[in-house]
Amino acid sequence: MRTQVEGGRRSHREVARWADVTDAEWNDWRWQVANRITTVEQLAEVIPLSDAEIGDIRECLKTFRMAVTPYYASLIDPHDPGCPIRLQSVPSRAEATRGQDDPVDPLYEETDSPVPGITHRYPDRVLFIVTDQCSMYCRHCTRRRLAGQTDRAPTRAQLEERLDYVRRTPRVRDVVLSGGDAFLVSDSLVEYLLKELRAIPHVEIIRLATRTPVVLPQRITSELCRVIRKYHPVYVNTHFNHPRELTDAATEACARLADAGIPIGNQTVLLRGVNDCPVVMRRLVHGLLKARVRPYYLYQCDLSRGIEHFRTSTARGVEIIEYLRGHTSGLAVPTYCIDGPGGAGKIPVGPEYVLSRSPERLVLRNYEGVICAYREPPTPHSEGERCPTCGGFHEELASGVGAVLAGRAPFLEPGELERAGRRRTEHKDC
Repeated sequence: MRTQVEGGRRSHREVARWADVTDAEWNDWRWQVANRITTVEQLAEVIPLSDAEIGDIRECLKTFRMAVTPYYASLIDPHDPGCPIRLQSVPSRAEATRGQDDPVDPLYEETDSPVPGITHRYPDRVLFIVTDQCSMYCRHCTRRRLAGQTDRAPTRAQLEERLDYVRRTPRVRDVVLSGGDAFLVSDSLVEYLLKELRAIPHVEIIRLATRTPVVLPQRITSELCRVIRKYHPVYVNTHFNHPRELTDAATEACARLADAGIPIGNQTVLLRGVNDCPVVMRRLVHGLLKARVRPYYLYQCDLSRGIEHFRTSTARGVEIIEYLRGHTSGLAVPTYCIDGPGGAGKIPVGPEYVLSRSPERLVLRNYEGVICAYREPPTPHSEGERCPTCGGFHEELASGVGAVLAGRAPFLEPGELERAGRRRTEHKDC
């Protein structure tokens, strides 16, 4: 008989390892971080492990670290080897297997880095690394080359170099503080970064990326919320993957953020055996909305080292969105996307609702299979004319595909196009 109930956890006093831990210690986020499970021996005190599992974990730990907060470990169903919490936190031999596509930096975050700790991929947004430490090292982590390498924040000089890049790059209007985990630093450091960024005139939006509401809800203190609310507009993006993670403690942490006026978005990763099911995903997104967390992205699992066993087909992701669209409120439907390899960025993928189009009509289908035609309006203005809505030419948006739409370029070509090389070396009439 299982001791785990959906959405709940075992009392820490039920586990011999924590039987003498006081409630004050258990609810202290620093105690949770200091007492993370990092060895096979510690883990075996929390959940039963076979000799084969112990061997597999030891093999994995030769390459990748393990760290699980006591709180998150208490969510594991000790009698279920397929427990979704266990799959996300306990290493497996599959992580030591090299896949066909598992580069160290699949998203080219370091390639698109003008200064260490900054990734500048999109024109108006930057990723700002605050620390390499996480409270838990998720088994599906994309940023394993960085996360947990030193378990400490950068020096003040290194942070200042990153801040200076933002200061001298006026196109940047949105800064994402991440890591590691943006909340695995002191309140004073969080405030320092928010204060410095808010003082930059062209920075409009600040976002904080954290999984602490999921794996370390004790970190979301009233003091932290008071710090953040002083520097609005500030947004928090978190990372719930399964409805079992929506415990009372987690939803209370989200409530503290929401009550401080901080909008919360959730970025779920599609994981084989964890949440690759329309029913599980619907329960998750409904639970998130009840906790005042907006389902934001559903990510296809990245092509990263040691996580190929978590990847599903993209058809599965599209199927899940198909089941959600029309069968629940639009607020509950995240955008399914692939973070494109090589720094291509987030590319939305979803069901096809456009069946055909002509200059006059668009033929559409809905979630029920109903097919309808939408009549297009007459073209309001010709290419090259000013936009009748804003009066501009949209030149600031005319890069990439936007350049073709604006008529500034007849086409776009890859830089390594084979026939482009022939153009440079052969006669024009060949």
